Amino acid sequence: MTAPSDLHLLIVDDDERIRQLLQKFLVRHGFFVSAARDAAHARRLLEGLDFDLIVLDVMMPGEDGISLTAALRETMTVPILLLTAKSETGDRISGLEAGADDYLAKPFEPKELLLRINAILRRVPAEPVAPDTPKVLYLGDIRYDIERGEMWQGDSILRLTATESQLMKIFAAATDTPISRAQLVDDLGRGGGQSQERAVDVQITRLRRKIESDPKQPRYLQTVRGAGYLLAPD
Repeated sequence: MTAPSDLHLLIVDDDERIRQLLQKFLVRHGFFVSAARDAAHARRLLEGLDFDLIVLDVMMPGEDGISLTAALRETMTVPILLLTAKSETGDRISGLEAGADDYLAKPFEPKELLLRINAILRRVPAEPVAPDTPKVLYLGDIRYDIERGEMWQGDSILRLTATESQLMKIFAAATDTPISRAQLVDDLGRGGGQSQERAVDVQITRLRRKIESDPKQPRYLQTVRGAGYLLAPD
């Protein structure tokens, strides 16, 4: 799949060989790519440039990829794809909890990285077009504008990651209807398997923190035993 030439990716990895290989590969597939050697370098680039997606290695000297992800999520919704060691399952879950949109275990085929990147970018909401009569879901003092893909609390917009935005679109299209974890995995464009269903559970937990007054006893994004998850707006 060829990417639009205006999509700008940031590769963050302390291994110069990997940085160069990924940069060349992704440029050949139509992306504009910048590279950073560590978290500090990435922060400097992010201060002056906008990126459409970040490919971020977890294991780096100094600030690691998970800590950087958590810090970026405080102010940014740019999609983040983590590169993790194959044996470190804990890092993958921690990365998703910190706000990453997906992960890929090393070693990997560059083609799989490209497929993951394109899948994430397809989930990023398009720039909203203001409708005359927006459709809105109310979740207590939270309101979700379906057509804009925006979530608000009072006058403040709540930042959603690409995956959180896609989850809200899926649930908003079928309110009060249970959606299985397997179906969510499929709708999010992920591969199958229990690990991906666990990843969805992590994303649901993070989304609940934004919309529930008590995330441990959810009122709006409910778990339906044996059936999956259900969004029950006011």
